[in-house]
Amino acid sequence: MAAFGKATFDTAIYAASRPTYPRALFEYVFRFHGSSGAARWVTAVDLGCGTGQATVELTPFKRVIGVDPSAGMVESARNALKSNDIQRGRIEYVQSPAEKLDFLESESVDLMIAAQAGHWFEWSNMWPEAARVLRKDGTAAIWNYSEFRLPRYPTFAPQITQFFQGTDPLNSVGPYWQQPGRSILDNHLIAIPNAEEAVQGTFKGFSRHYFTGTHHPHLPSPQPILMKKAMTWSNLYSYLRTCSALHTFLEKNPQDSLRPEGDICMRFWKSLMSNAEEQDGVKVKAEDNVEVEWPLAVVMVKKA
Repeated sequence: MAAFGKATFDTAIYAASRPTYPRALFEYVFRFHGSSGAARWVTAVDLGCGTGQATVELTPFKRVIGVDPSAGMVESARNALKSNDIQRGRIEYVQSPAEKLDFLESESVDLMIAAQAGHWFEWSNMWPEAARVLRKDGTAAIWNYSEFRLPRYPTFAPQITQFFQGTDPLNSVGPYWQQPGRSILDNHLIAIPNAEEAVQGTFKGFSRHYFTGTHHPHLPSPQPILMKKAMTWSNLYSYLRTCSALHTFLEKNPQDSLRPEGDICMRFWKSLMSNAEEQDGVKVKAEDNVEVEWPLAVVMVKKA
């Protein structure tokens, strides 16, 4: 999270290169929210909203508030909203930590989400604050996607994991993640405590859902992959460059960028394409398409 708040972090490239969340995911969350029959659809809050990718998808609600601790992310989200005539006036952005929402009245929120942000929260404070601001029958939904996979090339998974989670500080970005957040993400949000146990008598229906397909069969009841995208290899490279750990790696190892074969990100990307060439027996170019999937974990609960 700290890397995202730095002045040197390019939020525009981050917004352009990150994958978007599938509409099917939002419909899944909305069905859960409406399942009690008493749910209201007035106010929704997106915690750790970043550049507002998920915020603008909360279309059933009359008022939507995106919240992020980074001034740069909030500014990017507001700038993106300027060109959206439909959403402007209905959505607002506030710079604030997720765990202290003083600008929100108690029992004023119908849906609270956190998309690719909940692994940074301090949940001993977050669940009590969610209990305060959510209305009766209000919903909290937290989701994260983990390491990408290339379904055409399942044998590449160890190579991808080595890049993201390896321990060699010169050949992996693994040691440069802010912890424990990254480990919580890699382990599919299992570390997020049960809200019913954290604030007893306040929540109901706490559940975990894993849209991980065959990529993580050890998880309970994995469901089909929801988050996937056909992109060019060049697009995949741009996505890799948004990695906060890469940003930190290059700050700590400036000499790595001087290597004739490119920095660690370029070397990893070229290695993936080279291995794809070897498997397919044809030349792989940057403009060629490749299917990418992201395993997704979702935590949901209702206010009792």
